[in-house]
Amino acid sequence: RKRGTQVIVVDGGSDDATAALAKPHADQVLQSSRGRAQQMNAGAKAAIESGGEVLLFLHADSALPDSADRLIETALRTSGRVWGRFDVRIDAEVPMLKIVSAMMNGRSRLTGICTGDQAIFVTRRAFEQLAGFAPIALMEDIEFSKRARSLSWPVAISTRVVTSGRRWQRHGVLRTIMLMWIFRFAYFLGASPRQLAQRYRDAR
Repeated sequence: RKRGTQVIVVDGGSDDATAALAKPHADQVLQSSRGRAQQMNAGAKAAIESGGEVLLFLHADSALPDSADRLIETALRTSGRVWGRFDVRIDAEVPMLKIVSAMMNGRSRLTGICTGDQAIFVTRRAFEQLAGFAPIALMEDIEFSKRARSLSWPVAISTRVVTSGRRWQRHGVLRTIMLMWIFRFAYFLGASPRQLAQRYRDAR
């Protein structure tokens, strides 16, 4: 924030003290309908209206590396690309999760598909060209990546964003991996994101 970066927090109707806790650390705290796509689009709209030229989408359980804004600026400028993401490290004392992190990063480099855990960033112009995130209940990051690849391949910043490992530890590493791949495969085969979201909630 000291270098002019805006921090916008979008709360999707939580019933705890999320908004109050976020307020001292954010330039704006907004309310939106529940759902990551809706929340990210609401935050992007506010950022663009405030003059933002590059948008970064960060999950609440993730932390950016130092000087993330400068890393993004340099990556976009030197690559000539219009969007990208960071490598990710899952924060947990579980050796298997180091392998999972490496596989996530490697898969993304090969496919050009980025996930929300990797802190997707995009230029304002490209985001507007793509009309933002599709208002779907699940897989919004994958759907966005598939469309964004038509503009450029994502630039991958090797410095890592750290994301919480609580979900992996709570549900079990192997079970979580299996669920993620089952849902992703079903999505690529044409399953409805709404149906997948319901199955995801049931599985949790």
